[in-house]
Amino acid sequence: MMETMYHKPVLLSESVAGLNIKPASVYVDATFGGGGHSKEILNQLDGQSRLFAFDQDEDAQQNAIDDSRFTLIPHNFKHLHRFLRFHKVAQVDGILADLGVSSHQFDTPERGFSIRFDGPLDMRMNQQQKQTAKDIVNTYSETDLADVLFAFGELRNARKLAQQITQNRTKEINTTIELNELLSSFLPKGNEHKVLAKIYQALRMEVNSEINVLQDFLLQCKAALGVGGRLSVISYHSLEDRLVKRFIQNGNFESEPTKDAFGNPAKYFKKCGGLQVPSQHEINQNNRARSAKLRVAERI
Repeated sequence: MMETMYHKPVLLSESVAGLNIKPASVYVDATFGGGGHSKEILNQLDGQSRLFAFDQDEDAQQNAIDDSRFTLIPHNFKHLHRFLRFHKVAQVDGILADLGVSSHQFDTPERGFSIRFDGPLDMRMNQQQKQTAKDIVNTYSETDLADVLFAFGELRNARKLAQQITQNRTKEINTTIELNELLSSFLPKGNEHKVLAKIYQALRMEVNSEINVLQDFLLQCKAALGVGGRLSVISYHSLEDRLVKRFIQNGNFESEPTKDAFGNPAKYFKKCGGLQVPSQHEINQNNRARSAKLRVAERI
């Protein structure tokens, strides 16, 4: 698959520049996708360097790059430590993660990620896992479903939406169109797509355990990055960005920093520059970049 058809990389030059690439080094692209970020990293590596990329999506794995310096690991990036150890890599010099859903996933109706197409309620990043969005919609209790919609979609009417779904499950809800129609009366006129997008985001995040996975991954970055190593992360909504920001500031996901045995704040990273967002030109070229936020930090 051509990377430009599969997915147009967001904040490409900025996120790779954030890695401060050095010769004879080892880097990780935690979210390979169409390979755009990996190709740019490889363009800046010398012959002694290595790049490991992760992607659990079988479709993305078809984009593997034919380069002796490149290794594609067909697993979720929450297994960062496990597979670096398997490849006998103690520490790396930079890790890049683009946390967005790929254009290919959105534009493939049978994957069920998009509100625009009629497709199965799937939304799995890893097509081998069992739980789908259909399972959540049809089996979660009203309370659990409301919690998902509120926590991951930040929807104020989460309880009413959950009630509407659970009270109309006499017939199984199988497709995106069925779900959209069921919730149509709760969608504000002129703003239907924005609210539906939040509902789909919440379901997708629950299907793929995205918050837990991100936390696991970031915590592993502490040990995986050597001193001076860079972490470059692109997020797309406030839940992710808040976790990344707090992790860089405090070494955890709370509002207070981790402390050492003497009660002193333990610093793991220093931020490199401020928050970066796409230029208007990039947004005009790729509308899906509009909500992207890039944070870069250095291991200390």
